Amino acid sequence: MQVIVRATVDDAEEILTLQKKAYITEAEIYNNYEIEPLIQSLENVKHAFDTSTFLKCVENDRIIGAVKATEKDGICYIGKLMVHPDCQNQGIGKRLMSEMERLFTNVDYELFTGSKSYKNIAFYESLGYRGFKHEKSPVDGTLFLYMMKNGEK
Repeated sequence: MQVIVRATVDDAEEILTLQKKAYITEAEIYNNYEIEPLIQSLENVKHAFDTSTFLKCVENDRIIGAVKATEKDGICYIGKLMVHPDCQNQGIGKRLMSEMERLFTNVDYELFTGSKSYKNIAFYESLGYRGFKHEKSPVDGTLFLYMMKNGEK
């Protein structure tokens, strides 16, 4: 049975391990294995718990999905949605996104994904997100598509 609950800083190491597995496919798309999710440190992930809300999907005491979000000035910034490669295409990402949107109400939602990550773009579009700008990563030069969804206000 899968459950979605809030993650705590004690989950940071397992989330980082999952992140590195889940983002390999992104690295392959861009032929760049130095993307931020693959080189992020454990201390950096732990620090993110100070300012972000994390959700995790747990099955058999193992984290198989996660997402984080931060709200500022009426916008909920969603980041690092990830699902274990063996568990993808089972609705876990959709459930994580829906739950995060339920936690943050009366806001608009914003996220970004790689501009060549067509599967991700189609997924977010199916949830009501629309692209509104492109911007290059200052870290690795990846071109990102920023997407937004209007919340109910």
